[in-house]
Amino acid sequence: MEDYLKLFVEETSFYNRMVLGTFLPESWWGPLPHMLQGWLRNYIGGVLLYFISGFLWCFYIYHLKRNVYIPKDAIPSKEAMLLQISVAMKAMPWYCALPSLSEYMIENGWTKCFARISDVGWPTYIINAAIYLVIVEFGIYWMHKLLHDIKPLYKYLHATHHIYNKQNTLSPFAGLAFHPLDGILQAVPHVVALFLVPMHFTTHIALIFVEALWTANIHDCIHGKVWPVMGAGYHTIHHTTYRHNYGHYTIWMDWMFGTLRDPVEEDAKKM
Repeated sequence: MEDYLKLFVEETSFYNRMVLGTFLPESWWGPLPHMLQGWLRNYIGGVLLYFISGFLWCFYIYHLKRNVYIPKDAIPSKEAMLLQISVAMKAMPWYCALPSLSEYMIENGWTKCFARISDVGWPTYIINAAIYLVIVEFGIYWMHKLLHDIKPLYKYLHATHHIYNKQNTLSPFAGLAFHPLDGILQAVPHVVALFLVPMHFTTHIALIFVEALWTANIHDCIHGKVWPVMGAGYHTIHHTTYRHNYGHYTIWMDWMFGTLRDPVEEDAKKM
């Protein structure tokens, strides 16, 4: 068992060398405890992903495709985007604590993670990943809904994100503009699922960072019309009604629990 757990430590150590070794002198990060190295690596990676994806996406939809996807008067102001960046950067150090904690638990054998797909085979890997994503989707839906339904949670945590409640205040940079505890709570299902279903370690880490890309995408106000994906068209409605479309990747949970509102139907009502 100890030899197997070393595989996880070797993998995270490789990621640490790859990221920290690229951006910092080894004398700065080498003496740090392994878990703190992981946090620093997650922080650097998270910040880079946030800014690179955010700037590229904003440049594409607000400049290269100006007036194609979003009318000129619906483009958020620079002040709104700078505020979103400020909120996200204040929360980022805290966000990075969650994947660092999950890596610690995995490396110590507390979860059901496995290191290699060959350990279980491709069919089992695909089935387990699907179950994992269902658990995550269910967990995020209810966590998100409770953040709205329990008044103190909304007032002191989730309201920070919902000051962006119109199309011209939402941008890809709003994707991580949460109160730190709010952002962590909504990502907790990714960690809880590790105790319920065997999950490939690398896939788990990748999906946590995919969150940053996905949340940027669903705040750009562009309805992709890819069923059953819970895209930006659905999430924009959530930011204007506060009572619909709590789901994350798909519409299924909102459909099952009666909170779904379709953007196409909404547009038809306005005509």
